[in-house]
Amino acid sequence: MVSKRCYLSCGALGLLLTALVEVGHCAELAFAVEPSDIIAVQEQPLMLHCQVDGIQPITTSWRRNGVLLLDGENNAMFVNGSLVITRFQKTKADGSSDEGDYDCVAQNHFGLVVSRKAKVQAATMAEFHVHPQSVQVEEGGVSRFQCHIHGLPEPLVSWEKNGVPVDTDNERYTLLPTGVLQITGVRVEDSGIFRCVATNIASVKRSLEARLTVSGSQSAVYKEPMILVGPENLTLTVHQTAILECVATGYPRPIVSWSRLDGRPIGVEGIQVLGTGNLMISDLTVQHSGVYVCAANKPGTRVRRTAQGRLVVQAPAEFVQSPQSISRPLGTTAIFTCVAQGEPAPQLTWLKNGQILETSDNVKLRNNNSTLTIYGISLEDEAIYQCIAENSAGSTQASARLTVLWADGLPSPPRDVKAVTASSTAIQVLWSQPLQNTQEIIGYVLHIRKTIDPIEMEYQEAVSKSTFQQLVSDLEPSTSYAFYVKAYTSRGASKPSETATEKTLGEVPATPLLFIKVLNSTSIQATWEPSIKLGMHRGFKLYYRKVHVSHFTGPLWLPSNITSFNITQLDPSVVYEVKLLAFNQHGEGNSSVRFVSLRDTVERSVLNTPCNCVKDEQNKTSTTGIIIGIHIGVTCIIFCVLFLMFGYRGRLLMCKNVQDHLATPQVVRNQTGSSAGLVLNRVSRRDLDETGNTGKQPADTNELERLFPGTPLREQPDKGNETDNIPSTLHDETQISTLPLDEFSIMEERQPPSESAPVGGATGPSENHLHRAEEQG
Repeated sequence: MVSKRCYLSCGALGLLLTALVEVGHCAELAFAVEPSDIIAVQEQPLMLHCQVDGIQPITTSWRRNGVLLLDGENNAMFVNGSLVITRFQKTKADGSSDEGDYDCVAQNHFGLVVSRKAKVQAATMAEFHVHPQSVQVEEGGVSRFQCHIHGLPEPLVSWEKNGVPVDTDNERYTLLPTGVLQITGVRVEDSGIFRCVATNIASVKRSLEARLTVSGSQSAVYKEPMILVGPENLTLTVHQTAILECVATGYPRPIVSWSRLDGRPIGVEGIQVLGTGNLMISDLTVQHSGVYVCAANKPGTRVRRTAQGRLVVQAPAEFVQSPQSISRPLGTTAIFTCVAQGEPAPQLTWLKNGQILETSDNVKLRNNNSTLTIYGISLEDEAIYQCIAENSAGSTQASARLTVLWADGLPSPPRDVKAVTASSTAIQVLWSQPLQNTQEIIGYVLHIRKTIDPIEMEYQEAVSKSTFQQLVSDLEPSTSYAFYVKAYTSRGASKPSETATEKTLGEVPATPLLFIKVLNSTSIQATWEPSIKLGMHRGFKLYYRKVHVSHFTGPLWLPSNITSFNITQLDPSVVYEVKLLAFNQHGEGNSSVRFVSLRDTVERSVLNTPCNCVKDEQNKTSTTGIIIGIHIGVTCIIFCVLFLMFGYRGRLLMCKNVQDHLATPQVVRNQTGSSAGLVLNRVSRRDLDETGNTGKQPADTNELERLFPGTPLREQPDKGNETDNIPSTLHDETQISTLPLDEFSIMEERQPPSESAPVGGATGPSENHLHRAEEQG
């Protein structure tokens, strides 16, 4: 409701403001030229430029490290604003220095502005801290000399051989700006004395000498590729040049290639390869930042060695959106926006007339200082505001002016503002008409906020000019609010009235949402959620009773931070009523009631014994999977063995010398089965006997039935007796015996039509059948 009211009231306020007279912007005070960073030469003159545009008269001054510079014998200011230091000195007799951060200050009757800071440094040249070292290299190898020296500006390094500058037209000689000399394919004539020469505007210096000795020709023995020197980590600024060094050796000579670790292409614009593998990137941008990988590959193979270095490219701060000068009526709100970018991200600072802006109740900075908001602007807020964006790579500034519109004859502030509490959510605000200049009033604006909120949380409601009261609704109970009123005309607004504060009434809490969960046959859990409109509450009261009983058990007093309670030792055979309400200092709210029966829980617990099956299954998932896998594997092996065992169809013959133990076997048509001395694929009947009691025999019988489908088999009435009559002869090989036909007979037995062959029966015919067959024989 508050947001909706804001939209409506702000819209009405906008209609009031559109009736104001438009006032044009006054002339700006801004810099046309700002000072730049500079490196000065000792005892030489130095000039810093500054040019300002604006309405005269404009006064210009300079500051060094924040301290105002006065005209003296060593410095002077030109009429156009530039500063001249006639004789730059890094260290003066009094211990001071001309080095430092300089800024230009310009002022007119509209305000004051400060330029960007210009860093002034003295040109210097230190001593060499790395000198070239003598080396001995095989003919055809790679030689490298290096020297390091610090200076401002960065020294230019060149090389001499035997006192003469090195021939830079020789393709085998590579001179890097970092002070490195590389010689590839070294020859005998490259031998000599080398030294580097560093030059800048401050001085010229030479390093110590180093000797290059070339030994015999390079051997043709294979050598693994090796990177002698890889790229270093560099931090540079945009538009500078980066040199990533990579020197590799090996036989045959390795091929050097470059890539980015993030996989992005290096590109071709501004990219150049120096010598046999050094990477030079000109006119750097932020996009060039990254990790670069140098790879030395053996030709024709994938054998390679790598080295990597990180390149960080910084960018000075620059504005994406600069603050704009604005004109606002007295008492309204002014907003300045300043958005800058850079690498690293710049920090924003605001100045008011050249001084650091201090925040207050009506001056706020938000969004990492990118937004400046001034509430209820007054004449004191009229000034020039500057946004300073600064990072390690540089700084910049932009300015804008706030003009406060004020016209003679505006109404005086409304009088006698009072606030009266109407309810727990409404306050009546009353005021009286201003004493002066009331003829042009077109309406009033009532400003509202909680007393504990900052001023930017304020919202407004528009009121007609003939109304001197407003009922402010949709407020929060037991909350203090602040109110003030402004009168508006077509030419501007009056000053704000005195502020009135009032507190809304309290109210009892709203009804909480109650839920009941059955824990077991004698326990339940009451859980509740406080209502969004519960308001200020001190706690909860919980009651419960059997439905056929008139009185409740309770109340159970629970603090406001408790949202659940377990009720135990209940009678599972009855229905219970549970009641919950919230209370505060204003009384008790309405109760929430629920009914619950434990009878169904008792019945379910009897029929269904609870188990933690899901948890057990989760704990046994991995073990079960392993066991199933083992079973599947064993089953496959068994089937393969059985297939090999029974894959051959042979004749089954019965030996005569075992007739005393076995009767004539049952034969159907042309198939004869023998239960004695039968060995299939090295498995004897004794093996079957030894495992017969464990349940293997029916499985073997099923297998025989599958292999010999024409032989009906029956279950034996006494498997144990039959097993005892089987000879224990163990056969290592499959034995085949031949007997005369007159020594045994074959009898065909047919099943009665009503009987069916049992499945999984014994491995042979019954004893009675066997004896009948023998007698007939």
